[in-house]
Amino acid sequence: MKKPRQKHRLVAEINVVPYIDVMLVLLIVFMVTAPLLMQGVKVELPEAPSAPLEDKDLEPLIVSVKADGTYYLDLGNGKNEQQTLQLIIEKVTKVMGLQPKTPVLVWGDKAVDYGTVVKLMSELQGAGAPSVGLVTEPPGRN
Repeated sequence: MKKPRQKHRLVAEINVVPYIDVMLVLLIVFMVTAPLLMQGVKVELPEAPSAPLEDKDLEPLIVSVKADGTYYLDLGNGKNEQQTLQLIIEKVTKVMGLQPKTPVLVWGDKAVDYGTVVKLMSELQGAGAPSVGLVTEPPGRN
């Protein structure tokens, strides 16, 4: 006696093709929008290997120094206007009083005098920033 053969066997596997399609669409969307999210004053950052920031909860304060020694402050509103160092320090002091864990980053042009960047960093620490980070470009990225 022969056993009856099943014509259709049930498959208990997930169909991954739609998930791959969704993933590729999201990848393209993020690749297009990522350059639009970068804000700040255009400076030539020095190249150095570095690790990314750990805390992603708070938006950082970005202080930029251009090659001519002018200062700019980005508070996250997308407006970058040239400001004096004293005005930047006053604003950073106010922000640190409200949110003491806000990260502070310095975008220093590679042509800026080393002393100018060090002075800016010490002034920012004096304004209440617990640590001041330097932004660099990964090597070979131009």
